[in-house]
Amino acid sequence: MRWVAFIASILLGFALSLLLGWVVIPPAASQVNPEALRVDFKTDYVLMAAEAYQQDGDIVAAARRLAQLSTQAPIYMVQEAILNAGQLGYTAQDVNWLAALAQALEAWAPRPEGNSP
Repeated sequence: MRWVAFIASILLGFALSLLLGWVVIPPAASQVNPEALRVDFKTDYVLMAAEAYQQDGDIVAAARRLAQLSTQAPIYMVQEAILNAGQLGYTAQDVNWLAALAQALEAWAPRPEGNSP
């Protein structure tokens, strides 16, 4: 009988804490600026855009995806991601996809003169 009361009180406490945390005083949602992401997450995002580009071949959509991450020129974001991918131990295939996206962006929208990453 003592075990039943013990388990019931634990379940009741768990249920009450969920109710309190989700209904009564839920945490406030916050808007996170994508530029505030850690380097590895930014690199992952750029890699996902490169993978999507490999699938659909739509360079405009790839540039649009990258524009959601930063105000920096897409080509610079991809070049930065290539450098980070090497440091973070990404596979050769991942780096190749990033390089293919960089080449496509370079051909689609040449780098502005005098600008650097």
